[in-house]
Amino acid sequence: MNLSENKPTILIVDDTAANIEVLSSTLRPTYHVRAAKNGIRALAIAQETPQPDLILLDIMMPEMDGYETCKRLKDDANTAQIPVIFITALSDEGDEEKGLALGAVDYIAKPFKPVLVQARVHNQLELKHHRDHLEVLVHERTQELMLTQEATIEAMGALAEYRDPETGGHIKRTQNYMKLLAEALKDHARFSDYLDIETIHLLYLSAPLHDIGKVGISDSILCKPAKLTDQEFEKMKEHTLFGRNTLLVAEEKLGGNSFLGFAREIAETHHERWDGKGYPHGIAGEAIPICGRLMAVADVYDALISKRVYKPPFPHAKAVEIILEGKGTQFDPDVVDAFQACSEEFLQIALKYADHPEEIATLSEKSHATQD
Repeated sequence: MNLSENKPTILIVDDTAANIEVLSSTLRPTYHVRAAKNGIRALAIAQETPQPDLILLDIMMPEMDGYETCKRLKDDANTAQIPVIFITALSDEGDEEKGLALGAVDYIAKPFKPVLVQARVHNQLELKHHRDHLEVLVHERTQELMLTQEATIEAMGALAEYRDPETGGHIKRTQNYMKLLAEALKDHARFSDYLDIETIHLLYLSAPLHDIGKVGISDSILCKPAKLTDQEFEKMKEHTLFGRNTLLVAEEKLGGNSFLGFAREIAETHHERWDGKGYPHGIAGEAIPICGRLMAVADVYDALISKRVYKPPFPHAKAVEIILEGKGTQFDPDVVDAFQACSEEFLQIALKYADHPEEIATLSEKSHATQD
C-alpha cells in the first residue's frame, strides 16, 4: 500500500465522543476515519471489508475494556495483523507492559498532542506497509521455489524416461498410483503421522525419480530386447544405488530437509521386500521407508499391466491377484489392503496413461469380462 496514493483507514475506539472528535479532526485530512464507542462495535467493524489499517483503542471503556478488545482482535486470525495503538490516560508502566504483551504496537497518552498522534500513526502504517510487502515477497519466493522443485523433478524424471524406451507412461502412472495409495492410507494408524498433506504432495512430485538410476545402466542391458540373464539382472539391480547416490549429492547441496530426500528413499528402496528378500540391502518390514513400500506396490502393478519385449501386458484382474498374493511377503500387508480397496482407481489411471493400444484392450477386455 502506497500511503500517498491510497488513504488508509483508521478506526478510533473510545466511549467518549469528545475524544473521538479530537482524534478525527487530527487524522481526517490524511486518512479515512471510522469510529466505534465500544469494543463490541469495534470488533464488528474490524471484520468488515475493507478492514481498518490501524486501530486507536481506548483502554477504559464499559462492558469490554481495551485490553479485552485487543485480546479478541489478536486471537482472531482475520484481524490479528491489524496494528493496535492504545490511547489512555493511564501512566503505570504495568499498564503499558500489559497492553504490549497483548499485541499492541504503541501507546498514545491523553491529553492528545496532534503532532505526536500523526507521527505515531504514520510510523505504524509505514511498518505495516513494509511488513505486508515482505509477506508478498516471501509468498512469491516460496511459489518460485516450489516451481523450481517441480521443474527439477520433471526434468530428471524425463531423463530416465528417455534412457529407458519402455517407460513411456510408466512415470505418470506410478506417480498417480503413489498419490492414490498415500491418500488411501493417510488416516491409517500406522501411516497417519507420516502421510500429511505436504508429504503426500512431495511423494507425488518425487515418484517420477524412482528409476533415475537407470541412467547409469549400460544400453546393452537397459535396451536388451529380451529377458535379462541372471548376471545382467544383478547389474540392473544397481540402478537403485545409482539413483540413491545421484540424488544424495543433490540433496546434500540443498540441505537435509530437501524435497529430494523422498526421491532418494524411493529410488533406493522401491525394490526392497517386506520379507527381506529384496534389493539392494535386503531390509525388511518397518525398516523399509514408507515411501519405498508404497512405490513397491505401484511399480510392480505397473510392470504387470505393461507390455514388454519379453511379455504381453497382464490383465488388471491378474495383476491385482498377483499383488494380493504378495501380501505379507513381498509387500506391506496394509499397503496391499489399501491397494485392493482402490484397485479400480488403479485401473482407471492405467487406462488413462496407457502406452500401447494392446494394453488398453487387455485392461478393458478383462475388466468387462470380470463384471460379466
